[in-house]
Amino acid sequence: MTGFYDDANQEIYKVRTHAAGPKGELPLTPAMLINRPSGDLFGMTMNAGIGWNPDELDRDEVLLVSTLGGIRGADGKPIALALHQGHYELDVQLRAAANEIKAGKALPYAVYVSDPCDGRTQGTLGMFDSLPYRNDASMVMRRLIRSLPNVKAVVGVATCDKGLPATMMALASQHDKAIVLVPGGSTLPAVGGEDNGRVQTIGARFANGELSLHDARRFGCSACASAGGGCQFLGTAGTSQVVAEGLGIALPHSALAPSGEPVWEDIARASARAALALMKAGIHAKDIITSKAIENAMMVHAAFGGSTNLLLHIPAIAHQAGVKLPAVEDWIRINQAVPRLVDVLPNGPKYHPTVRAFMAGGVPEVMLHLRDLGLLHLDAMTVTGKTVGENLEWWEKSERRAKFKAILEELEHVSPDDVIMSPEVAKARGLTSTITFPVGNIAPEGSVIKSTAIDPSVIDPDGVYRHKGPCKVYFSEKSAVYDIKHEKVKKGDILIIAGTGPSGTGMEETYQVTSSLKHLSYGKYVSLVTDARFSGVSTGACIGHVGPEALAGGPIGKLRTGDIVDIEVDTRTLHGRVNFLGTAETGELPLEAATKLLNARATDPEIAPDPDLPDDTKLWAALQSLSGGTWRGCVYDVPMILDAIKRIPKA
Repeated sequence: MTGFYDDANQEIYKVRTHAAGPKGELPLTPAMLINRPSGDLFGMTMNAGIGWNPDELDRDEVLLVSTLGGIRGADGKPIALALHQGHYELDVQLRAAANEIKAGKALPYAVYVSDPCDGRTQGTLGMFDSLPYRNDASMVMRRLIRSLPNVKAVVGVATCDKGLPATMMALASQHDKAIVLVPGGSTLPAVGGEDNGRVQTIGARFANGELSLHDARRFGCSACASAGGGCQFLGTAGTSQVVAEGLGIALPHSALAPSGEPVWEDIARASARAALALMKAGIHAKDIITSKAIENAMMVHAAFGGSTNLLLHIPAIAHQAGVKLPAVEDWIRINQAVPRLVDVLPNGPKYHPTVRAFMAGGVPEVMLHLRDLGLLHLDAMTVTGKTVGENLEWWEKSERRAKFKAILEELEHVSPDDVIMSPEVAKARGLTSTITFPVGNIAPEGSVIKSTAIDPSVIDPDGVYRHKGPCKVYFSEKSAVYDIKHEKVKKGDILIIAGTGPSGTGMEETYQVTSSLKHLSYGKYVSLVTDARFSGVSTGACIGHVGPEALAGGPIGKLRTGDIVDIEVDTRTLHGRVNFLGTAETGELPLEAATKLLNARATDPEIAPDPDLPDDTKLWAALQSLSGGTWRGCVYDVPMILDAIKRIPKA
């Protein structure tokens, strides 16, 4: 194999075929040898072989489950690149947590199920694996946890869009074990640079003459100012972190910490101590993830103005926990009751990066306001071993709260009260509730829009966004992006992207479109309706999750270019509609007649699964469909699946 092996390297021939085994003895007793399974005993043998002190091998086992990726050198520089910075530096947090577990006289183990990056896969075939990956990763994590049969506590360490929800699902399934989630924090924003959301639009802005080649090169290089953490906006990664804290499975004031900073590493140590304390106290996942905890998490989501992707992830966490899944009615009820209080990217109005939300007090600061409004379930248990109410009493008087707020003012010259506002101030500044669920003859099962992210300048004085006109129909995101880059999308257009739900593309994100519309001068005057989903950083009048999807016979797949579409979103009452009203030939019809005309149509013959859709994703799409689909979180509900299989006629 000349050219591959280094034939000049004679050191390779200095090889051992035997070696002395580890010194010492395993801490075995006659009862252990007689009563414990061989796997327990052989596990000790392997641990000694790995190099652990054999005298310490009969301790309580704690498993660290992480999405770590890449290979870091001793100097922090990459030896092998990670798929994203969100999992690149997690070894630092893992090492800190493991050392704390060891110091606590327990036995730390670590396993890894790395994760993809939605930003890296935008516009590529990799996006077809994005959402399906979550179920696969969670399943592998659960298998790994079960592979350490005597584990008493599980600590999850994760950061980003799909890996963090997958980790939370895996933790939620550990009903009789202690669990803690360590959020991977936030990427530092670059001085004078663009954030990770805006920088993803350099291609569209250059194509439309709104960005120079030099600026595209410079902005594209400089957006990430730290090698770790999730994106600087409240996308799915940041939202998942604050939801974990709201759920009670992450320590108070642990979400969105600045990556690589001492506080970020200290959060991992503190989380390990919490896991040990929970283990000793006998407080398990089932004691923390309850229906009350799910509602608390939904309230935190609403108050932050979080990503609509959590409508897929929170039900999936509830499913794994074995508690009631939130229905659309629950989301509407909570979003009507809970005001948005946080001003961060991408919602505005001032667009602070997420690290400022951490410095301003983060999740516990928001929860103080929700407590004072009488909204939270204060008796819900958390990983501190105390209730939400007890945690907030500590936070209100804590040195940590005062010091981080002071640092924010000193370093950024930003008032914490401008990042996390009181309900009165938020209302005065025009912050509206987070999400609305439009229905209509295009979306009879419902849809979702992050109504808080619609540009205020296109919302009428009564708080209603209205857009009526002929639509342009696309059957892929790439075709819509092509038209945007070639200036074929104009001010006032209504774009329909159909056939991009679970069965078509794995329910891809359409962030290439939504980000372009956000950062192009005319974009706020364009609406989008799709059976796909959106990136958490998406903004504008973008209606997604349209059900049924086109490939399941949904009316969205029956629309034709030129059809008259009517969109109305009330950002105050959180009601909305999205209706077909007629064709260029018929003109606008009464709603009943228009609905009858639409339903009588066949699905457009061009709508089909993407020819490059992987078999893995086709299987995921079928299984989640049998389990209730997107409105039940795209889960695998095994009893529902088995029941469906039993009902298949035998040949």
